Amino acid sequence: MPSHLISITDLTPEAVEKIFHLTRDVKRVPEAYQTALQGKMFGLIFEKPSTRTWVSFEAGLFSLGSGSIYLGPENMKLGVREEVRDVARVLSRYLAGVILRTFTHRTILEFGKFFQRPIINGLSDLEHPCQALADYFTIYEKFAAVNSPKLAFIGDGNNVLHSLLYVAALVGGTLHYATPRNREPSAAVVKRALAIAKKTGATIKGWHDPVKAVAKADIVYTDVWVSMGEEKQRDKKMLDFKGMQINKKLLKHAQRNALVMHCLPAHRGEEITDDVMESSRSVIFDQAENRLHVQKAVLLHLCHAH
Repeated sequence: MPSHLISITDLTPEAVEKIFHLTRDVKRVPEAYQTALQGKMFGLIFEKPSTRTWVSFEAGLFSLGSGSIYLGPENMKLGVREEVRDVARVLSRYLAGVILRTFTHRTILEFGKFFQRPIINGLSDLEHPCQALADYFTIYEKFAAVNSPKLAFIGDGNNVLHSLLYVAALVGGTLHYATPRNREPSAAVVKRALAIAKKTGATIKGWHDPVKAVAKADIVYTDVWVSMGEEKQRDKKMLDFKGMQINKKLLKHAQRNALVMHCLPAHRGEEITDDVMESSRSVIFDQAENRLHVQKAVLLHLCHAH
């Protein structure tokens, strides 16, 4: 069976540690990996628009000696023009692997049943594994550890939080989160993360009060309130998220030098203030850079090319 990264739970604690060590090496000495994937062609199948995911994967593949073919929504409608299983079977004969960015997680799962090469989830409605790995690698860089710093997530119980919960559980970390009522993360995801946490010693707690979540936090993290495709819900979501903004007032409850994270794109003035985003506490653009390095490490790990 091929190796996939469809969910963070496809990884073990040892695999996460290995990916972080490989990321560090890839970032420090990129020239050592210039031919690691030479002669291999990867597909980028994107149902949704992207900036960071598209560019970071294309740049990463190029720097590893590989090539890529972008298949966007204008020329690839999975399950519409052709059944997912048929597309997967054909592409597995052409490509060394695919990065999928889809509206529904079940599309990636269906693709994975029939694609006989590595699959990387570039984002689905359930998870965003590459983002969460880049986030925790950034924490690893800043604190020289991933299990001791306390991460507080304030925002929607969405794909990003789901993947963060799983990474926190795997590395034995501390993750406190606050979401509005009826915007909590998936109960099934939380249950599974807590089960992993019991084995690793991780601490995971959730509230509806952002002040409780950020208390003594070393890192405060947020995401957009209105995600792509939710524009019709904007007015209601703005009311639901009242009081959840990351601003100087909320940060007073965190550690004095707490860092600030955001997975981007940001809606400045909504989930985060401009002054906080531009402050010296922000590591937001370090996170964005680390998407490139982590994804290169994931590609190498899945292709056994290191």
